[in-house]
Amino acid sequence: MEVIDLAWWKLGLAALLVLALAGVSLWARLGITRSLLIASARTGIQLALIGLVLEALFASARLYWIALLATVMLLVAGREVMARQQRRLRGIWAFGIGTGAMFVSSFAVTVLALTVIIGPSPWYAPQYAIPLLGMMLGNTMTGVALSLDRLNESVWHQRAVIENRLMLGQTWRQAVEDIRKDAMRGGMMPSINAMAAAGIVSLPGMMTGQILAGSPPAVAVKYQILVMLIITVGTGFGALMAVSWGSRRLFDERERLRLDRLVKVGK
Repeated sequence: MEVIDLAWWKLGLAALLVLALAGVSLWARLGITRSLLIASARTGIQLALIGLVLEALFASARLYWIALLATVMLLVAGREVMARQQRRLRGIWAFGIGTGAMFVSSFAVTVLALTVIIGPSPWYAPQYAIPLLGMMLGNTMTGVALSLDRLNESVWHQRAVIENRLMLGQTWRQAVEDIRKDAMRGGMMPSINAMAAAGIVSLPGMMTGQILAGSPPAVAVKYQILVMLIITVGTGFGALMAVSWGSRRLFDERERLRLDRLVKVGK
């Protein structure tokens, strides 16, 4: 089946709907008109630019260019994780913990899926590697950001309880055990909910895209199952590592709670 191309003026029609929504939100005084327009403009510009980059990347298929793009994606994701936390660690730790957790989890799971499960030749073929890593990073970014944000906020609001537990002789791990578990669950819950609703409430994005591109539904289903499973694994391990590293940073070598290492970001 031939793929139907979309002219740019047709995309402009969809943009008019966004402008209509912006007008309604302005009339209703929702306070999101500016954010909506900026986000829509960024979507169009960023995706158009990445389309040009991917065309050049697919034509060359060099490992070093793929690695460079993957590094840029990771750094941008790390910046987004840091920006989404209302109360975050001071200094490089706010960026380093989230980025490190995403690097270990997302890259490890993506490489495993490419080399063992999918098996393209070469294993870093950009047609498979870049979309797969992009989905992994996007979802892991959300999970890590939610986990760290919940961890830091909970520790701040329950600081008196934590300090009392420390004075009673508990270790730092015991003092924040419930908070750590809640933060990890919060980061993993979006992926679990997405798996629970897939195919019944919604058709996931990759499956829809493959069907629109002419792939047999059975093939699209298998790829979507693979993607959702490895996304959940990557997000889960990323949240676990981020919460473990982040919670340890909130205590010093003498296991004293160090709230001075947190800074509140104005929203």
